[in-house]
Amino acid sequence: MTKWSRTLALILSLFLVVSIVGCTSGSKEAKPTDTTTPAAQPEPAKAPDPVTLNMWIMPNSSQSEQDLLDTFKPFLDKNKHITIKVTVLDWGSAWTKITAAATSGEGPDLLQLGTTWVPAIAAMGALEPLSGKVSEVGGKDAFFPASWNTVSIAGDKEVYALPWFLDVRAAYYRKDIFQKAGVDPNEAFKNWDSFKAALQKINGTEIEGKKVAAIGFPGKNDWNVLHNVMPWVWAAGGAELSSDNKASAINSDAAVDGMMFYTGLAKEGLAPLAVLEKNSADVEQMFHVGDFAVTFAGPWLVRHYYTPADKNGGADTIAAKNYAVAPIPEGPKGRFTFFGGSNLSVMKSSKHKKEAWEALKFLQSKEAQLTYAKFSGMLPAQKSVEADMKAVNPNYAAFYEAAKYGRSYAPIPQWGAIEGIYVKHIATIWDMTAGVSGTYSRDGVKKVFEEAAKEATNLLKQ
Repeated sequence: MTKWSRTLALILSLFLVVSIVGCTSGSKEAKPTDTTTPAAQPEPAKAPDPVTLNMWIMPNSSQSEQDLLDTFKPFLDKNKHITIKVTVLDWGSAWTKITAAATSGEGPDLLQLGTTWVPAIAAMGALEPLSGKVSEVGGKDAFFPASWNTVSIAGDKEVYALPWFLDVRAAYYRKDIFQKAGVDPNEAFKNWDSFKAALQKINGTEIEGKKVAAIGFPGKNDWNVLHNVMPWVWAAGGAELSSDNKASAINSDAAVDGMMFYTGLAKEGLAPLAVLEKNSADVEQMFHVGDFAVTFAGPWLVRHYYTPADKNGGADTIAAKNYAVAPIPEGPKGRFTFFGGSNLSVMKSSKHKKEAWEALKFLQSKEAQLTYAKFSGMLPAQKSVEADMKAVNPNYAAFYEAAKYGRSYAPIPQWGAIEGIYVKHIATIWDMTAGVSGTYSRDGVKKVFEEAAKEATNLLKQ
């Protein structure tokens, strides 16, 4: 050590001693030395225990599991201790698996339910009540009334699910065909009379060397049989059940009027009878390639039409280049559309209800609602996302207009069985319409509806 090093070290040592002495006893006013034990320092916050949330969904998009996990990414980035395991159930087997889980108490933490399934599963005591948390996602006014009708059991104020996304129906039509036939779409979709007159004028129009039928829709071989029929029944003043939900109302004269108008479009040759053997996917494909000028579908077709072919979309189809969307025409008693979709619930058997709710709440955020809508093609359940969806594609505007007059089925536990009864009997009417069996007439349709009503009412009395 050099001389200057030793000198500097000595100076620093003396400065340290003087400083310590000055702080403890260098003044008459100095406080006595504190001889108490120093306060214990707080321990660092313990990291949350790892949590795995199991979630059951249906195939809502082309890559169902990955699309949902991509939607959850901001939530998972913020909650590193949470892992979400997604199981995709086929719609055909989902009901059996969900009811088995409800009965056994061994199910997922988060569960997707078709809107008409909520009352039945809730009645089994399998769903966690959510009423106390609804304000955290904007309250009931954040949702469309027809959608909010699906979160409870009729007569029970408790909330058992939250709307996730919406299935609303409207009319897709070919602008180029309407123009060539000299039909104004603003007039065509006003009411039943103007609609039928427009179809009669369009039917058989030739465009690009191809004769086009006026309209196409599926008959009995479809998963939407009742959803396709009820907007016409409602518009005629009919209903699926009595106002107290204790008896069927499907046999009313008004219900028969609605069914006769809808089936009559095919019976009168405005829709090819062969199309009645198809399902919704088949009919949509036929519309894509230009077999008819009008069809009815949900918002998923909008997404299909702006998605390129190399991403499994239909942006290069003739329909995509020439389509627009309009409301289902107004009937004698009003304008209605089927209002379905899916809801989300927390299962009562979940061991991670707090985390499950936080995940469900995230899916109600504007960010998640918009992201998932882009994947699924469905409308977000939260009304606040409307402007964002219209910015994605202006054709979504027609579905938000349709949502204003959307109607959902009675939220009762027996609805699934009643729907099955109606679908079975409506299939008979479609066979009559197509000339497959029976004789098509108003009396014949009335008789079938009488049989359906008797069966459904008996079930409600059990």
